[in-house]
Order: sequence, then structure tokens, then C-alpha cells
Amino acid sequence: MTWLEEALSNPVITDRVPEATLQTIWMTGLSSLITVLLGLPLGLALVVTAPGGLRPSRTLNTVLSTVVNIGRSIPFIILMVAIIPLTRLLTGTTFGWQSAVVPLSVAAIPFFARLVENAVRDVSPGKIEAAQMVGASRLGIVGGVLVREALPGIVGGITVTVITLVSYSAMAGALGAEGLGALAINHGYQRFQADVMVVTVVVIVVLVQLIQMLGDLAVRLVDHR
Repeated sequence: MTWLEEALSNPVITDRVPEATLQTIWMTGLSSLITVLLGLPLGLALVVTAPGGLRPSRTLNTVLSTVVNIGRSIPFIILMVAIIPLTRLLTGTTFGWQSAVVPLSVAAIPFFARLVENAVRDVSPGKIEAAQMVGASRLGIVGGVLVREALPGIVGGITVTVITLVSYSAMAGALGAEGLGALAINHGYQRFQADVMVVTVVVIVVLVQLIQMLGDLAVRLVDHR
């Protein structure tokens, strides 16, 4: 019997891998959605309140930057443990893929906010000045100029963030979350089932490649420069 035949005859692979894959997709997808919904306005606020921004505010910008920097500096595995009370408050549990959405989102929001900030800063100041000359409001400039012109960079940032969340979701498996990471740890590592480890790694690699391909396609679709 070949290695592949042995792997396909393993009930952990045939029964648990599809379920774990869906769990990983769900926790990554939901945390990505929350990250974009909260991280996008946070990144825009960093740009708008910065010196030379549409509405400069040194105090607010310093506070936001500090919060973002603190969020980015805490390793995910430590962050996941530190916010267990918040996770239990919001989800009612600290086990399962649903509970992992909370720390995944908290970890990814400041990361994505910085990506948004960097993308928006690349927008030509001349386009902002042109919008101001025709009487556009601050909100109109943010949505119609900053976001629109930085959209390829923002979409690229979303792609990077989603791929990062796939990696984080695997680490979350070490602390009670479900998904491919938990399967690799519980069976591939602790029970010395090398075939399970190999299959989970292959599935994760395939997921990352698909996300990157879709992200690159989306960037090309929104890039009209």
C-alpha cells in the first residue's frame, strides 16, 4: 500500500479534514469581515487626523497610533490568552472556532489599519486639493478621493490580512479553537500521525494560494489608473 493510499484510508483525514477546513474558512472569513469593517475606518482616521490631514488632531492621532502600535506588538498567542474574559463575554465560550473569531479580529484590526494608512498616504495630494477646490466635503473627499484612489492598495491589504488570519487560525488551534491547526496539533503532532500533518499543511497552502489568486484578480479589477 502506497503512502497516499494509507493516508486516504485514515479516518481522521477522510472525516475530519473536510470539517476542519470549513471551520478554518468560517473563522477566517468572519474575522476578516469584522477586521475590514473596523480596520478601514481606523486606518482612514489615522490619515485624516495626522499633521497635514483633512482634520489634523495631534492628540487624537497620538491616541489612535498608540492603540494600533500596542495591538500590533502583542504576539497573537499571548493576545488570545489575555482577552479570554472578553472572548467569553462576547461568545459565551472559549472553545471552538466561534470563540477564535474574537482574538483573530482584535489581532488583525490594527494590522489592517496600518495597511490602509499606508495605501491612503500614497494618494496624490494634487487630487485632494482639486476636490477641495470644487467644494467637496471632508467626507466626500475621504470616500470619493482617498478610498477610491487607494482602493487597489486597500484590496491588496485585505488579501495580506486574510492570509495572515489563516496563519493565526492555525495557531489558535493550540488553545482550543477548532480548524486545521487543531487537527495538525492534536493528531499530527501529539499522536505522531505524519500523514495528518502533511495533509493539513497541503490544505492550508492551497487555501493561501487561492486567497492570493483571488486577491490579485480583485486588485486588477479595481485598479483603473
